[in-house]
Amino acid sequence: MTRRIIGRAAAVVIGGALLVVAGSWLMKQFTHIHVDDARIAADMVVLSSRMPGWVTEITVAEGDSVSQGTVILTIDQRIAALDLRNVEAQLAGVAARRAELEARIVMIDHQTASQGEAQRARVEAAEAALAGAEAQFELARADFTRAQELVTTGAGTRARFDQSRAALDSGRQAVLARRADLTNARATLTEVNAAREQLNVLRRQLDTLAAEEASLSAQRERAALDLADRRIVMPFNGRVDRVFVDPGEYVTPGQRLLMVHDPDAVRVDANVKETDIRHFRPGRRVTVTVDAYPGVVLDGTVDRVGQAATSEFALLPNPNPSGNFTKISQRLPVRIRVPQEQEQGRLRPGMMVEVEASIRD
Repeated sequence: MTRRIIGRAAAVVIGGALLVVAGSWLMKQFTHIHVDDARIAADMVVLSSRMPGWVTEITVAEGDSVSQGTVILTIDQRIAALDLRNVEAQLAGVAARRAELEARIVMIDHQTASQGEAQRARVEAAEAALAGAEAQFELARADFTRAQELVTTGAGTRARFDQSRAALDSGRQAVLARRADLTNARATLTEVNAAREQLNVLRRQLDTLAAEEASLSAQRERAALDLADRRIVMPFNGRVDRVFVDPGEYVTPGQRLLMVHDPDAVRVDANVKETDIRHFRPGRRVTVTVDAYPGVVLDGTVDRVGQAATSEFALLPNPNPSGNFTKISQRLPVRIRVPQEQEQGRLRPGMMVEVEASIRD
């Protein structure tokens, strides 16, 4: 009798529990939207190189956490380093030639400036001397004319006539000599001015050097960039997912080398039926359960809703020209954000999760 009572009581308790569970499940089916087509997602970044060469070093392995800026793969740098040294040597040669031209410009400028001032003074002195000689010549010619008239009339002496004629000849020679001095002085000044024209030639050579230096500077930046691009660095604080090459392999530009992702930027991507999408407006709170962690419930927030159904992105479109039509509910992508303090680095891209949203606003 006692066993029968205990059995009946146990059956009642079990039945009641089953009814509660069934009622709770049934209530949840009517009050919540359940989406099992959801996964953990992240932006998977494929790292490649634009430079070809042999892989000389790989400093990471799959699963490593790497800080931003860390060199994780190196491609043979010998030729790139030689190219950079060659361009830097050419730039050093241009700098030496520039220094030489600037020194010559300063030297010629100082020399010709002083010579020009001295020669202009000589020209002015020669002009003054010529003016004085011409004045003396005019005076001697006037004196000779008077002496000639006096000799003709008998009022003057022959000696006075000879003296005036000698003075006239001497004045003429003096004028010729001063003119020659002035001509020489002007010619020398012209030579000095011509020497100063070398400054313009040297300055144009400097301009040519400037253009050459600009071209070599661009080549140096290109060579430095080529050298730097042979070191693959981590673009952000993240985790290495795949390594596609080994040291010693020859890689080509654009070839996949590594795949990484940011563990702090993982999210939940779900495909929600169009009939339920109204319950997944941006900002709505949802619950996320992860298949890998039974019993762990995460709070999520709808971040964005796709603007087109997933069928619109199919590689093979499905037109319906025959008229036979079976209506199928389409799905729209929904992105859900999970707080970092809840997921604590446990979520991995590709893991399956389930999302629930209340139908109550």
